[in-house]
Amino acid sequence: MSTAQRYLDSFPPGIEEFPIEGLDVLDVPLHSAFLATSPAHPGGSGLGYGATREEARTGALGEMAEMALSIRAHAGLDRVHGSYRELARTEGRDRVADPRTLCLEAGSSYDDDRPLQWLPMSRTRDGEQVLVPAELVVSAPEELPGDPPPGGWLTTVITNGQGAAFDADRAVTHAVLELLQRDGNATAFRALDQGVVVDLAGLRDPDALALLDRLDAAGIDVLVKLASTEHGVVDVYAVGCSRDGSEPAPMMVTACGEAASPDRDAAVRKALYEFAAARSRKAFMHGPLDAVTAATPPGYLDQWLHGHPPERMVEEDRALQAMLGWTRLGTDRLTDLLRGSVLAQRSTVALTDLPTRSGDPVATLTAEGLDVLVDLQPSQGEAVAAKVLVPGLEAETMSYGRIGERGVRRLLDRGEAAGGAPGAGLAVVGADPGGWARVHLTAEAEDRLGGPAWFDRAGADRAVGELYALYREPGRHVAALAVAS
Repeated sequence: MSTAQRYLDSFPPGIEEFPIEGLDVLDVPLHSAFLATSPAHPGGSGLGYGATREEARTGALGEMAEMALSIRAHAGLDRVHGSYRELARTEGRDRVADPRTLCLEAGSSYDDDRPLQWLPMSRTRDGEQVLVPAELVVSAPEELPGDPPPGGWLTTVITNGQGAAFDADRAVTHAVLELLQRDGNATAFRALDQGVVVDLAGLRDPDALALLDRLDAAGIDVLVKLASTEHGVVDVYAVGCSRDGSEPAPMMVTACGEAASPDRDAAVRKALYEFAAARSRKAFMHGPLDAVTAATPPGYLDQWLHGHPPERMVEEDRALQAMLGWTRLGTDRLTDLLRGSVLAQRSTVALTDLPTRSGDPVATLTAEGLDVLVDLQPSQGEAVAAKVLVPGLEAETMSYGRIGERGVRRLLDRGEAAGGAPGAGLAVVGADPGGWARVHLTAEAEDRLGGPAWFDRAGADRAVGELYALYREPGRHVAALAVAS
């Protein structure tokens, strides 16, 4: 039985899926899958890509499973109410995650007495249950029915740290690699792109080499860049655009593929295929509706617009306005907007100098003293999804102002680089520079840094500028509908 069929058998009948074709000259396999919400099961949607149609199909169904199973797992689940101080006293400090270790929004009104709502996760090193703020366990806002805590949720719900497979270990590994990917590039790409280009000489993966040939033949220049080699993984991303500005939809030039893997060739392969498929994905998600109609089965668009499953992304007016701005710019001007950051080339590193291994990322993190917290989400069949949280890892610094000790240290290191690297000056330790946001840190973290830390949120917003839609995108077809209305 195929992997795709095993996913289908894990859900009620009625999953609708199809390839998305004809939006880009490359036509790297891109697949859509969605399950409509019903009384029998929550809905979900996914887009998948790969070297073959079957790989893309499997990816789409896996992403759909992550979404639908997360909603299913948390529907009607009772949440624990109380402050961190209260729960640490009644449950024990090692059984409650300290929010100050979870990369909170700098300057937000958190203290240890703030009432929160909590859900349990399991700690992999000892199997013990640990309470975690609910908004960091779920992956979609609809998983938090009812009233929020009196002070609101700590931060916006995001999908980071999800995985799906047919055994728990694989699902958790997938989720952990996503966490490491986003931690490694949190302040290293997009508006703060460090411009470290990977020289791909020595690449051996046949699928990656074949795609590089296709990209070159199509007149598309691609850069694979290095974000990080921390925690035993190679964290890379791929960006690029056509040489002649011939993208059918302007937002294609913002396509990016991200990957983190202990195997450097595997990381490059994933980043390249995600980049190539992202050209079509961007046009499908945000491009003109007539092009979407031509690339999808008859009736798809009407059905989606009148009864689709809940979106993966929280709808944000800022993201929508940024995407609409890109559409108005046109391809050439949008490409020019990216040249100083996304497309910048400041240094080169050889692929063959990057580490490559076959280690277990969960074991690596545990050996480094980091806790891996897991929420397993079973299906009615073989499929299982996982949401993973690792206190100390970070994400969404430039979008939501979330930053912790690691992020502060990375930004401080930028200021020590010759000439100052992108991001230098956005964080300081010591006295408040005036109007900056204090970073929520434990007392131990402040001791390690040498004092309280501050993040320049206004400066971060200026750095992001017109590039905000690189960080958060509007929902499927929302921008196209806004243009058409």
